[in-house]
Amino acid sequence: MNKNRKALWLAAALFCSSTNAQYSHSNLPDLGTAAVNTLSIEKEMLYGDAYMRVIRSSAPIADDPVLNQYISELGAKLVGNAEDVKTPFYFFLLQNNEINAFAFFGGHVGVHTGLFLAADNEAQLASVLAHEVTHVTQRHLARTQEAAAKTGPASMVGLLGSILLTIAAPQAGMAALATTQALATQSKINYTRLHEKEADRIGMATMVNAGFDPNGAHQFFGKLAKRYRYSSTIPQMLLTHPIPESRITEARARAANYNVPRYKENLDFHLAKARIEVRFSRTSAETALANYQAKAKKNQYLYKEAADYGLALAYFEVKDYQQSQKIIDRLLAQDPNNLFYIDTKSDLLLALDKHQQAIELLNHHLKLKPTSTVILANLAYSYIQYNQAQKAIPLLENIAYLDKQSMLPYSMLISAYQKLGNKAKEHLARAELLALSANYKNAIDQLNFAYRLTQEDPLQSARIEARIRQFRSADQALEALK
Repeated sequence: MNKNRKALWLAAALFCSSTNAQYSHSNLPDLGTAAVNTLSIEKEMLYGDAYMRVIRSSAPIADDPVLNQYISELGAKLVGNAEDVKTPFYFFLLQNNEINAFAFFGGHVGVHTGLFLAADNEAQLASVLAHEVTHVTQRHLARTQEAAAKTGPASMVGLLGSILLTIAAPQAGMAALATTQALATQSKINYTRLHEKEADRIGMATMVNAGFDPNGAHQFFGKLAKRYRYSSTIPQMLLTHPIPESRITEARARAANYNVPRYKENLDFHLAKARIEVRFSRTSAETALANYQAKAKKNQYLYKEAADYGLALAYFEVKDYQQSQKIIDRLLAQDPNNLFYIDTKSDLLLALDKHQQAIELLNHHLKLKPTSTVILANLAYSYIQYNQAQKAIPLLENIAYLDKQSMLPYSMLISAYQKLGNKAKEHLARAELLALSANYKNAIDQLNFAYRLTQEDPLQSARIEARIRQFRSADQALEALK
C-alpha cells in the first residue's frame, strides 16, 4: 500500500478536526520510562496513552503496514529477551530524516525513519532500540521524576505537565521544563549519564540475548561520531544521547566480552531501508531511480534482492509500472510469501486497473496469514477501489482490533462508509479517528451527529451514549495532565 494513498486517506478523514498546533518533530524529546514510588505502572500507562494521542495529532507518523510490521517484530524480539518488562510495548515510526529514537511512558518507542537510513545493518538498528527498551524497563523517566518530586509536589506536577507540553509544543514545553525543574543542573546531568550508562550496558545484553551482534552498538556510535565530528548541525540523537569517545570505547570493550555466533543478516531490514529511502525520505522518485539504477549497474549492494526491490519501488513512483512489475514478479518467484513484495504487487495490480487479480492474490495470502495487517489493509483498499466497500468493513474492523493504536483502519472505514452512503457509521469512524489524536471534543460532536441518525436503533443509541461518556471522561483526564 503506497504512501500517497495513505496520505490521502488521512487527509480526507481528518478534515473535520480543529487545526492542531504545528509540531517540530525534530525536537521530540528523548523520554526514557519509569516509576518507583512516585508513579505506579497504571499511571504510567495512562500518561503513555495520553502522550501517544498528542503525538498522533501533530507528528508525521508513518502509518505504513509493511514497515509497522517489521519494526513491531524487531521490537518484540528485543522485548522478549529483556528483563524487568512491566508494560506492553508499542513501536511506531515517524517520517523524519533526523537520526533519532525515543521512549516514554507505557512502553511506547518512537523510531525516526532517518535512523534506518543511517544504520548499515539490523544489529546497528537493534542496538538503538535495545537502548530505548532499557529506558522503559528500568523506568528511567519515573526515577528522574521521583528525584524531582523530592524537591516538592509542585515540581513533580510541573514536570509531568511540561513533558506533555513539550511533545505538543516543543519550544514552550522546553521553556516550562527548564523553569519547573528544581534539581541542580550538575546533579541532573549526572543522573542522566547514569541512565545512559545503564541503558548501554543492559541494552547490549538484551540485543545479545535476542541474537544480534553486540558490535553493532560501537559501530553505530563510531559512525555517527565520525560523520558529525566537525558538523555544525548535530542530529537530535546526539543532543539527547551524547557520544564521547569513552562511550564508544566502553561499548567496544563490552562487546568483546560476549562470545556469540556469527549473526545472519536479516533481508527484511534492507527491504525496509529501501522502502524508506524511496517512499519516506527527502530523495525524489527520479533521484531514487537513478541511484538504484547506478547500484544495479555497478553491483554496489549488500543484498541484490533489496537493491532490486528499491529499484522496483522507484519505477513504481515514476509510474513505470511495467518495469516495476518485471522486477517484483521475479522477486516473488524467489520468495512468494514475502510481505514487502506482496504489498508492492497489489499496488501494481491496482495501478494497472487489475482489481480482481489484486483481490485474488490477497485473498490467497489471507488464508495463509489471516492476522497480517499488511494483507488485511491491502485487501480492504482493493475492495473499496473495486466498489465492494461492504467487504472491506470486517477486514478494517479486524485491523482496528489487532492494532488499537493505528489510525489507518478508521481513515479507511470513513471512505468505505462514504461509498456505502452510511452517514451514521461514517460519523462513528470519524469519532474514533479523532479520539486517537486526543481531539475528544470534535470526536464527541461526531458521536452526537451519529446519535441523531440512529435514534430508531435503541441498542446503537445506547452504545453511542456510553462512548460519549467515555470520551468526556478521557478529555477531562487529558486536561488534568496539562
